[in-house]
Amino acid sequence: MEFSEVIKKRYSCKKFDGRPVEKAQLDAILEAGRLAPTAKNLQEQRIYVVQSEAGLAGIDKVTPCRYGAATAVVVAFDKNNVFTYPGEKRDSGAEDAAIVATHMMLAAEAVGVDSCWINFFDPEAMAETFGLPENEEVLMLLDLGYAAEGAGPLPMHSQRKDIAETVTYL
Repeated sequence: MEFSEVIKKRYSCKKFDGRPVEKAQLDAILEAGRLAPTAKNLQEQRIYVVQSEAGLAGIDKVTPCRYGAATAVVVAFDKNNVFTYPGEKRDSGAEDAAIVATHMMLAAEAVGVDSCWINFFDPEAMAETFGLPENEEVLMLLDLGYAAEGAGPLPMHSQRKDIAETVTYL
């Protein structure tokens, strides 16, 4: 699929049919995340693939937003392995994890898997649910699966501001 088609076609699926993601597709999605750029190539992302009944039930206790997806990917980062920017007011952890998650989300669309970026949860509760190390911070959850019959983009999905409202040339 052409990249322009991937970004136009992708939407946040909020109703999955419950079928598990095929291994080849999941491997392609995870590989896209592995290849994503990170500051100074530190690769501080930590990816947790949740497919077991117990794991999915744990996610359901932390967020109502799994929408029946049979696979969920918890994206975290190692807070002890980030690049601190000049000025020392921020670091690369959250943005690098977001780049990794975005690569996986777009790769999912390219291989025929629907997804939904989820951030409606308490990151500490998610980390506690899975017993993640204290040095890791959960950024987001990526639901993966196949859209259920009748699922589709929300009504506002294709409404976009004119590019002149969001882009300024200096």
